[in-house]
Amino acid sequence: MSDLRAGNPHAVIDDLGLDPAAQAVLAERYLLRDDADVVRETPGGMMDRVAAHVARAEDDYRPGESAVWFERFSAVLRAREFLPNSPTLMNAATSLGVLSGCFVLPVADSLESIFATLRTAALLHRTGAGAGYSFSELRPRGARTTSGGTAGGPVSFIGLYNDAAQVVRLGGRRRAANMAVLDAHHPDIEEFVAAKSDPEALPTFNLSVAVTDDFLHAAEQDRAHRLIDPHSGRLVREVRARELFDRIAESAWRGGEPGLLFLDAVNRANPVPELGALRATNPCGEVPLAPYESCTLGSVNLARFVTGGGLDEQRLEHVVAIAVRFLDDVLDVSTYPVPDLADAARATRKIGLGVMGLAEMLAALGLPYDSTDAVRFTGGLMARIARWAHAASRQLAAERGPFPLFPHSRWATGSPMRHAQVTSIAPTGTISLIAGTSAGIEPLYGLAYTRHILGRDFPHIDPLFRARATAAGVWSTVLEDEILATGTASGAIGLPDELRRTFVTAHEIEPIWHIRMQAAVQRHTDAAVSKTVNLPESATPDDVRRVFQRAWQAGAKGITVYRSRTRPGQVLRRTDAESCEGR
Repeated sequence: MSDLRAGNPHAVIDDLGLDPAAQAVLAERYLLRDDADVVRETPGGMMDRVAAHVARAEDDYRPGESAVWFERFSAVLRAREFLPNSPTLMNAATSLGVLSGCFVLPVADSLESIFATLRTAALLHRTGAGAGYSFSELRPRGARTTSGGTAGGPVSFIGLYNDAAQVVRLGGRRRAANMAVLDAHHPDIEEFVAAKSDPEALPTFNLSVAVTDDFLHAAEQDRAHRLIDPHSGRLVREVRARELFDRIAESAWRGGEPGLLFLDAVNRANPVPELGALRATNPCGEVPLAPYESCTLGSVNLARFVTGGGLDEQRLEHVVAIAVRFLDDVLDVSTYPVPDLADAARATRKIGLGVMGLAEMLAALGLPYDSTDAVRFTGGLMARIARWAHAASRQLAAERGPFPLFPHSRWATGSPMRHAQVTSIAPTGTISLIAGTSAGIEPLYGLAYTRHILGRDFPHIDPLFRARATAAGVWSTVLEDEILATGTASGAIGLPDELRRTFVTAHEIEPIWHIRMQAAVQRHTDAAVSKTVNLPESATPDDVRRVFQRAWQAGAKGITVYRSRTRPGQVLRRTDAESCEGR
């Protein structure tokens, strides 16, 4: 199904209508190649390969059903109504076999644990999967070790993991993605906060400080904050909570890191508390996980369901159910490089169904992203998607049985669930490019920008904006030049106010609207929400601190900010040199 078969005149045009940037990424990283390193697969063929491999799981439950589900899976993938995470697209029906996008790995305070985890991480990285770690158990820099030496501390081992990830380079196809989390009580927290003050440092890592409600209250009240050696349990010293919080905010202001992980919010929603507290997330922060757990991610493309000025919710509900079944099947056909990973994945069967194309959908419906109507509409829609996804999980539990740890989960008093968690909002960086829509729940980045991929620049003008401006009779070379020059419609002369208001972009939106949108989505999401609050270059460290505080107060599980023009080498560049990087 996926091969470019000799003599097939249709094979070479099975490109699904993808734009040049998407075709370039697929050809370089996703499509299968022959022994001569020549691409032998089309984008449509890739979708068929993935659908056929995943549908094999159906025969284990009802022999003969794989053919039926292949057709259904292939249809939604080819239509780009739903796409799974990149490792599924890359590795299905290949020797690599790992289909989950992300894992959390344990790092205990011993060289044996540190290097055993490093080996597992390398095996995952070569398949395209990312990894998250809590380094909070490691004794601080300078502490005595059992061999009589002194400890290097968490930051030194994060550097080791970063170097290894750069060598492995995710199978040579994707930049390695890692998350390092350190508890705010760790004695090395200040070193951790400053670890990426050099923008070139730790390029494979995102950093998050794990904070509690008590710490944030202490920062508000300017109380003392205790730094404790995790190995001995002894108090090392005290700092002012507000001063530490200000350091975190200033570092994030300078370069976008670290973010914050709100531990209490995360663990209030922990679906299986008996496995222990959740202390780390996947690389982009949307999936808090226990050690060795993974999450199989996929996203529904909301923009594909806009029709006639409204949303085809009947079709959306149908695709949500197919997507939940697809992700459940992925868990069965995926392979895992070490047994602990397989055991953990199948004990809780966590999946993460999310969305992409929110901003495009809102614009198509005439709802400005930064409006009460858009936030209210999004919250209601996410509530329905969550209800449909949970119903699909319960239906699968009735057919196939609940996840093994169901009796020990927070779902145990209700109807059986197939999955310990069902929904999660990923950033969808590459898959949204393949889907031809806006990323995750982020606002439109710009109406015109340059996407820098694989050493090439791909200019982009938002096709929906162009279509709406054309329909309104205002599209012209003058307007095109204005959009290309600024990336926004805010200063365009002669543009109807409705278009100007509807097609608002990320850097035009006040931070509070980013937070309100994230909070509205988080209320109906089992895991967490990957979201970047974009700030203008003129923003101050106090602005960052207020964003952190408001996100915590709004019930977010984590928060990341990015101030314009503070990182080199951005994937997206506005034509006026504005730039943005999220997690």
